[in-house]
Amino acid sequence: MPLLEVRNLKTWYPVKTGWFKPEKFVRAVDGVSFAMESGETLGLVGESGCGKSTLGRTIVRLEKPVSGEVILDGTNLASLKGAALRKSRKRFQMIFQDPYGSLNPRMSVARALDEVLSIHTSANKDGRRSRMVELLEMVGLGEEHLNRFPHQFSGGQRQRIGIARALAVEPEIIVADEPVSALDVSVQAQIVNLLVEIQKKTGVAFLFIAHDLAVVEHISDRIMVMYLGKIVESGPADIVCGDPRHPYTEALLSAVPVLDPETKRKRIVLPGDVPSPANPPNGCRFHPRCPKAIDKCRSVPPELTQFDDGKNHSVACHLADTATATSARG
Repeated sequence: MPLLEVRNLKTWYPVKTGWFKPEKFVRAVDGVSFAMESGETLGLVGESGCGKSTLGRTIVRLEKPVSGEVILDGTNLASLKGAALRKSRKRFQMIFQDPYGSLNPRMSVARALDEVLSIHTSANKDGRRSRMVELLEMVGLGEEHLNRFPHQFSGGQRQRIGIARALAVEPEIIVADEPVSALDVSVQAQIVNLLVEIQKKTGVAFLFIAHDLAVVEHISDRIMVMYLGKIVESGPADIVCGDPRHPYTEALLSAVPVLDPETKRKRIVLPGDVPSPANPPNGCRFHPRCPKAIDKCRSVPPELTQFDDGKNHSVACHLADTATATSARG
């Protein structure tokens, strides 16, 4: 049984329209299904505006879905309310993209961590203090940092504090929403390596959200590629990056820098921008930008199908070789 199972999740936002006009919605997440195992890192990648952050926020119930299920170890988080939801929050936590905005500038590190520990644990003052020091040491900081405020830290240090706060209640899963995109490249590597080490020590599962496929490939066991509210490809990281089957995944990979100067990679430049999720295209949502689109792509939405090759590789594309594919939903 998987640790986390997301079933046909939809997060829509209503759009104001004029009188007597039909109601419209921004379909940020539009029918997403996947599963995660304990202790694994699942990467979620896509352009800005594809709905990946909304998906992460919906899983941790910072956004409310209009339909679907989020099953964490047998409990449907999507249906929880009030005290039941608050009690369950210690099982799942989130690391936010902005290390500057995710910390209260008026709260010291000690107060920020103590707030979490006092709500979700029964430890006394000394016990909470001991846990704070343990958490800071786990993320590469020390006890001397407890009484400092966010403005006294660098961006990388602030993100380490955010990670410590997420780890405070020993969650089963952490959603990391672009945790390195606001940091310098040299600091990004430090944070990614820190997350890898933390996972080895604690066994926590990560849903790692990013737009940089190179970073996602480095840290993830499996990767999902998202476009305009839907998953278009998923599978083991080495398979998705080494043998992509969706034209959108191929375009994302073509933008990843190559260190070997003798390795030539043709850059695939996609025309236009991501269409509005309030008015998605008919058929395949990627077809207006796809260099390989055929007539079927313009009218028939492709289903996410799994190849019968034992590699758990799925793709939603009419052009993929589906002769040996089986329905991923079945």
